[in-house]
Amino acid sequence: MVGHASMPGTLACERAWVNIDLNALANNVRQLKQQLLPQTAFMAVVKADGYGHGAVTVARIALDNGATWLGVATIVEGIELRQADINAPILVLGATHTVQEIEAIVRWQLQPTLCSPEQALTFSRQLQHPLPVHLMVDTGMSRLGPMWQQGATFIEFVSRLPKLAIASIYSHLATADHADTSFMLQQQNRLQDVLTRVQAQNIPRPKLHLANSAGMLTGPQFHYDLVRVGLAMYGLYPGPQFQSRVDLQPVMQVKARVTQVKTIPAGSGVSYNHTFMADQPLTVAVVGIGYADGVPRTLSNQMQVIIRGQRVPQVGAITMDQLMIDASSLPDLKVGEVVTLLGQEGTAAISAEAWATTVGTISYEIVCGFKHRLPRVLNQ
Repeated sequence: MVGHASMPGTLACERAWVNIDLNALANNVRQLKQQLLPQTAFMAVVKADGYGHGAVTVARIALDNGATWLGVATIVEGIELRQADINAPILVLGATHTVQEIEAIVRWQLQPTLCSPEQALTFSRQLQHPLPVHLMVDTGMSRLGPMWQQGATFIEFVSRLPKLAIASIYSHLATADHADTSFMLQQQNRLQDVLTRVQAQNIPRPKLHLANSAGMLTGPQFHYDLVRVGLAMYGLYPGPQFQSRVDLQPVMQVKARVTQVKTIPAGSGVSYNHTFMADQPLTVAVVGIGYADGVPRTLSNQMQVIIRGQRVPQVGAITMDQLMIDASSLPDLKVGEVVTLLGQEGTAAISAEAWATTVGTISYEIVCGFKHRLPRVLNQ
């Protein structure tokens, strides 16, 4: 099946687009699911529009291949899934506080994260019926939740509030993608200490979850009752040490078309501020994609693209809607030919990890950066 997630019709792929490989996505979910303990549930994290892959599409494929939970960052993201008739339990990972947010959570049958006594009180006072809630404890991320030393007190406080049904206790790993696991183990010990204190107060043990993609791939000792899998589901490794653990396939490819081909003489500058100067006559091809679409401007003069299975260099400053390449090695290049920016063509491949390394960021930011004016084309 080939379909357009947006902008149907012949205009969808006239300039630039993102290919989403549904078979790769399904394969990744199945491969990751096989890594889990039998009692461990799989949460597909589809926040940020499924890391740029399309939240509704990703959610459906993930649920069809072994996931039973979905994770989002915001209420609006959860509502989008409900409006698409997705009925799986959805955890809102971000903090929510206002009466309007609580009403929306109830109406759309979402499950909130509670991270402070004040927030828990607000929820309890507004609810008319019991609501499953998930309690975040800070074991070392220094983000949401009370510090782990106050974690048991917070959980005991919430357990006494009416209308709040504690569905899980969880924390988030700060360094799970590092080869050094010492701090991850410290976080695990802190969460276990919280759980021990909670059980000493005769509070029934709720479900427990700690692992993101990196934690999940580290080993079953981090799986508990649930794992929250984001990056790995999209075929990207949280760190090189995980590549031997599971065979993941990148789900996203980014494509664009050549929009003009010209020859420039030696001494010509290319693009804004002439950051590239031709030292000989060059065939320059303009490609219809730029930083407004999600190609980092900091890749200017540092990236390559693939045409006809061959890697060629990008030259000059990447502009808002276009970039230029040195196509001198490609005879008779024509307007309309397809350029691969991310993905594989023949034996040549360019990965989001490679871009991230070049510009000093992480692959998460690369794939999340491709804007909605690039249609998502679904391939199966």
